[in-house]
Amino acid sequence: MKNSHKIALYGVLMALTVIMTMVIQIPLPSSAGYLNLGDMVIFLTAILLGKKAGFIVGGIGSALADILLGWGFYAPITFIAKGLEGFVAGWLLETHWGKKYPIIPTLIGGIIMASSYYFAEIFMYGAKAALVNLPANIGQGTFGAMVAITIYTLIKGRIPGLKLK
Repeated sequence: MKNSHKIALYGVLMALTVIMTMVIQIPLPSSAGYLNLGDMVIFLTAILLGKKAGFIVGGIGSALADILLGWGFYAPITFIAKGLEGFVAGWLLETHWGKKYPIIPTLIGGIIMASSYYFAEIFMYGAKAALVNLPANIGQGTFGAMVAITIYTLIKGRIPGLKLK
């Protein structure tokens, strides 16, 4: 893929991450946070384009959504948490067992994301408050992984040349 095509594709995927994060939001009663479908785009990116794309799209796209939603103080944390989510999923998807069972690398990526938020929130709010958000973040990562794998499974035989990175 030419560099200009790659930049354009990453830009579209970052925009899609922003949209899926901002448009579909399920507020969490336990905190001021919310669940969204941005993780689904991050995982699809990692599945189709690999760890580097997963990191860039996940980190930048999700951090931009935080900024646009008025959660700018979370943007650096989100950049790391979502970037690592995409990178780890993409990296593990390169392994033999990752290609055979792609749900496992995406779930591990989601756990990395949730853990990243948890440790950051310990310093921000304390251990008890951070623990309250942990199940929701794990749930969001799990849901995003399941939707991404479902979409990939549905489209992989229909688009020529489409395969796990």
